[in-house]
Parts: sequence; C-alpha cells; structure tokens
Amino acid sequence: MSGIILFNLAVFYVNAKEQPQKVYLGGQSFGVKFYSDGVIIINLENYYDGIKYVCPAKDSDLKINDIITEANGKSIKTNEELSGVFSNCNGEEVSLKIKRNNNIIEKKIKPVKNTAGMYLIGAWIRDSCAGIGTITYYDAKNNYFAALGHGICDNDTSYLMPLEHATVLSASISGVSKSISGKAGSLNGYFKDETLGNLTKNTPIGIFGTPEENYSYKQKQIEIAQTNEIKAGKASILTTIKGNDVEEFEIEITRICNKNKDSNENFIIRITDDRLLEECGGIVQGMSGSPIIQNGKLVGAVTHVFLNKPQEGFGIAIQNMVSEFIG
Repeated sequence: MSGIILFNLAVFYVNAKEQPQKVYLGGQSFGVKFYSDGVIIINLENYYDGIKYVCPAKDSDLKINDIITEANGKSIKTNEELSGVFSNCNGEEVSLKIKRNNNIIEKKIKPVKNTAGMYLIGAWIRDSCAGIGTITYYDAKNNYFAALGHGICDNDTSYLMPLEHATVLSASISGVSKSISGKAGSLNGYFKDETLGNLTKNTPIGIFGTPEENYSYKQKQIEIAQTNEIKAGKASILTTIKGNDVEEFEIEITRICNKNKDSNENFIIRITDDRLLEECGGIVQGMSGSPIIQNGKLVGAVTHVFLNKPQEGFGIAIQNMVSEFIG
C-alpha cells in the first residue's frame, strides 16, 4: 500500500562537514519518491475466514509502526515481496524479523486464508510514498542538501519512515488548494523528468542528501544566521505557488518559542502578504520548509501550519538543520 504525502523540502548541500557561512537560497519546488527500508504496518484489521473473524497479526503481537525487514530469512523491501511469502506459505508459520523502537525482534505468524482463498495476516502495509516540496538552500562548499525542517513520516501513523532510498526530482506547481480554518490546503503539481539528487538521511528535523553532479541553483547566496539573531519582527519567505517561479512573500515572526536544538518548532510566523493570503489562505502543505529571511540572512524554514489558524505556523532555526547533518 503506497501513499501520497505533501511536504516542503528545505534543502542545502554539503560534502565536507564544515560549518557553511553562506549558502544559495532555494524556494524551488521539487518532488520526492521515497522507498522505505522494510515495510511498515500502518493498521491492523480483522477479516473473515469463513467461520469467524480473525487477525493473525494481532494474535502474534504485531503492532502499528512495526517495520518488517525479513520474512523466512528473505529481505523484504516491498509489499509484493511480503505478500509472495504469505501466498506460498501453505498455512505454515512464517518467521518475521521486525524493527520496533530501534530494536530488532523476531516473531512467528501463521497466515490464515480469507473467503477468497488468500493467505493473509490482517495488516495494512506501506512501502513507499511520494510528495512535493520546496528547496531551502544549497551549500556549494560542502555539497549536501537538507530539506523539510522535519522528517518524512507515514501519512496515517505520523511515524518517521525508515529510508532505503529516495529520488529528488524537479517539480512544477499547477495549482493550489487554499487552507481554511480546520483544513490545511496544498500545493498541487507534477514531477518533471529531471533528477536533482538522492536522499541519504531522514531525521525528525530535516532530510539530507546528495545532488546530481553539475546541478546548480540559480538563487543568490546568503549568509546563514545564528539562532540568537532570530527576532520577532518583519521577515519574508521564498516559495513557489505557480509553475517554477520562485517568489518572495512578506511574513512576520511573532514569537520565539524555544532554542532547543532538537526542535523544529523554534518560532511562530504569520503570513502578512495579501497575495499569499488570497491565493493560498496562508500556509499550505508543500510550503513547510520554505526558506525564511530576516535582516538579509537565512534564519530558518517553515515547518508546520496551525490548522485552526492557517495564516500562522512554526519555523525551525536554520542552525538546527545545519547541526543535524554537520554535528
């Protein structure tokens, strides 16, 4: 079971782990095709075997967010591979290797036929997702990129997805579904046939990867701010809401929440630009991660929208993202 998620990718590039002083600004949209390291259980559900309702997964103490990495000694990367093991088990027990809370455990499970004669375990499984995001910045000196200001998570469980591999592609925005109180809108678009790079890390405060050789960004260079330089007051974001055009929009940083280096909710922003409010209703999915500029420096990236007040949301301090990769 695959899924589509929307997010905004705050990106910078690095090779040698040196603290960058200046980076190239982003704001361009791109798409990600993300494949997990193993398959993730996103739901458990009873089914009818012709006599009673059963759920072998529950009976074997499998849990939502368990990551199945092996079945009968075979490495599992896709739903199809796991289904194939169950289909050929002839009702015999299957040995599973599972990653749970960063621990590896083993479970035995006995699939049961449903009324159609298929061996099942009563678990919904996900192995991949895709989404549209927005580049934040590019560090040519160090040659890596980072994105989002938060991790890529499963759309149903909000669990951080384990990265097996992911391709970053150019994307174009074809329309916007506006945010309204109680419902976040979204940037709508399509992937283009142009590979920008590959992800190497998926973390709670950003995703990181390597760009394609000879890929270059077109925005200007900008100095990155220290966390203590972020102040309440006027600022702006760069993002793309139409085609491939990067535009700057006015915002205000209204409050500094915390300076926790592990947080992606360091300050609160409010959209003040009339055009962005008119066309998007405020912050939409696919916009989190857009670079935030204040006093001529890159200070952070958009990370979340407030559902009950979509004109406002959280931002992450850019130094948190840099530190997550460089250390």
